[in-house]
Amino acid sequence: MTALGPDTGPAQITATTAGGEGLPQSHAVSGTAVPSMTAGPMTGGFWRRFSLRRPLAALILQRLGLSVGLLFAVSLMIFGGVEALPGDFATTYLGQSATPQAVENIRKDLGLDQPLTERYVTWLGGALHGDFGTSWASRNSVSEQIGKRLGNSLFLAFFAAIISVPLAVGLGMLAVQFRNRLPDRIINVISLAAISLPEFFVGYLLIMLFAVKLGVATFPATVYDSMSFGERLSAIALPVATLVLVVLAHMMRMTRAAILNVMSSAYVETAELKGLSAFRIIAKHAAPNAVAPVINVIALNLAYLVVGVVVVEVVFVYPGMGQYMVDAVTVRDMPVVQACGLIFAAFYIFLNMAADLLAILANPRLRHPR
Repeated sequence: MTALGPDTGPAQITATTAGGEGLPQSHAVSGTAVPSMTAGPMTGGFWRRFSLRRPLAALILQRLGLSVGLLFAVSLMIFGGVEALPGDFATTYLGQSATPQAVENIRKDLGLDQPLTERYVTWLGGALHGDFGTSWASRNSVSEQIGKRLGNSLFLAFFAAIISVPLAVGLGMLAVQFRNRLPDRIINVISLAAISLPEFFVGYLLIMLFAVKLGVATFPATVYDSMSFGERLSAIALPVATLVLVVLAHMMRMTRAAILNVMSSAYVETAELKGLSAFRIIAKHAAPNAVAPVINVIALNLAYLVVGVVVVEVVFVYPGMGQYMVDAVTVRDMPVVQACGLIFAAFYIFLNMAADLLAILANPRLRHPR
């Protein structure tokens, strides 16, 4: 009985032999301290060990996981929001004089009689395989129609980006070099005016000036397969100019602010004391250290060039994704609206994720966190 007493029992022997003589008495008596301590380093699991050994890869995987989760949440919102809209396609398609039986037949043919969750799972599964179903209005494949329209929108956004991004960075650096002087004031006034004007107003001004009065630009901005590359560039001149004016001012002002933020740093003052020129200090020392916020604002504006072209495409009657989505909303073609919304969201999320990853790669403190 003494061998099993409270002072010399198995718990006491286990705690003592395992090195528990330095533990509090309550821990030694319970006999559970040693297993919890030995299992402590394992509680973090694989992800904790991986993040300690590969912090940069862990950050990248976290951004990827968040982006996928966000896209899934957006798909729920898009599908649920479209389903919650008032009205019914069958009634709109057949007219007010349609009989209830005809409306019911159309709904059954389109699968609208199935439960909401079942339709969402079917739609999401098809979207993951690139199949967005069939257009209710035209009975054509939504994926094929989007493939043509998306190419036109990306063509428009690409030329707007290759003009606006270098121009914005260059004007931002120029404004910093001549800060608080006449060139800086002129750039600020023009950028504030451009930010204040909505894109549809800028588009109509360009149409009135260059297409109506001067007759040097093409309107409407219609493109088709048989057009040559030069004809396509001529057709998109006014839409590209509108997009450039809309996004240029924001990128330029953010570039200027980011570079000015690092101009008071010690290494910039050292470069000035060495007698380096102002442009070389900005280009070689200040601009590279301001790249993270510049990348973020450029990514946001590139996302706008793809997602925000809806208004510009409608103004210029350009056959892109935006025009396609507006036409689908008019006739309540829900598969097209859902597909366009999901693709726009995917572009926006992808570009923001790319901006985060580039900011991590450009910042040594994020690449090697402590």
